[in-house]
Amino acid sequence: MKKIFPILFSFLGILLFSQQVSLETIFNDKISIRALEVYDNKVWYSGTDSKFGYVDLKNPQNHKQIKLSEKKLQFRTLGQDKNSFYAINIESPAEFFKIDKKSLKYEIVFKDTAKTAFYDALHFVNDKFAYTFSDADKDRKLKLAFFKNGKWSNFKNNISLNEGEAAFAASNTNIASTKKYLWIATGGKASRIVRMDLKNEKIEVFNTPFVQGESSQGMYSIDFYDDKFGIAVGGDYTKQADNIDNIATTNDGGKTWQVQASGKNAGYTTCVKIKPGSQGKEIIAVGDQHISYSSDFGKTWKKISDEKGFFVCEWVDGNTVVVAGKDRIAKISLK
Repeated sequence: MKKIFPILFSFLGILLFSQQVSLETIFNDKISIRALEVYDNKVWYSGTDSKFGYVDLKNPQNHKQIKLSEKKLQFRTLGQDKNSFYAINIESPAEFFKIDKKSLKYEIVFKDTAKTAFYDALHFVNDKFAYTFSDADKDRKLKLAFFKNGKWSNFKNNISLNEGEAAFAASNTNIASTKKYLWIATGGKASRIVRMDLKNEKIEVFNTPFVQGESSQGMYSIDFYDDKFGIAVGGDYTKQADNIDNIATTNDGGKTWQVQASGKNAGYTTCVKIKPGSQGKEIIAVGDQHISYSSDFGKTWKKISDEKGFFVCEWVDGNTVVVAGKDRIAKISLK
């Protein structure tokens, strides 16, 4: 089913451009999806009820789904290297699944049995390195696991989180990286940015002006175009219409953040993605109640769709975005 939304983008009283936005549902199932990867002209997903699969972007009739476990696991993470996909279920015990891209055969390659295990996001820096972030143990230390030389292990550090500071498994995007840095966004009673220098593994933590203080508030998703420019979105999932201090950008690699469009955006947002090749200028974001677009580095936003129930988005190319969430995957064309 394809829906077309004519939309006019303008700000500061100057007409920039107009374009047509079409949204086509390419997959339906009883599933909640919060993690996507694009590979081999297919969109790959993991979700509830231990489900993992793909939909062909050119021929949606070509799709396949498997179950990674007989248990009703809930996956909110997904990553990939050259040969495999990786997914981690939320809640304890957290099992790290490796799925072969060709055969779709899978195995559990790592396990976290801590009662507090709850992995919020999984991110591959490149084919050789990946990081994932869990809710902290009772000691409130930053809890990271990393993938190196084909193996997973715990990453030891002495970074302390504040009381009530955690993260959200909203769209597998509270971790981002460039060649130089890895960033993690926290939320809850404190919403901060953790930055690791990938060369020397030095970790720094920076405060943000993001809405925070309650367990439901903070940054839900981040994306970086380069070592300096990045964007964060979020809000309060219990008050989804609230739109104060829920979007911010940085121009110095996460050290300082500037609130954008406060009181002038569509509200609670779960995923943000910068358009490849746009220098950070063009950005798409989704929330439970909207799909929004910025063409000026996140300073102003236009709602391009009132479609509800999408949690995660990913650019396929400069004109195409895939979105997923409650019971479906859709393809957005921007022309």
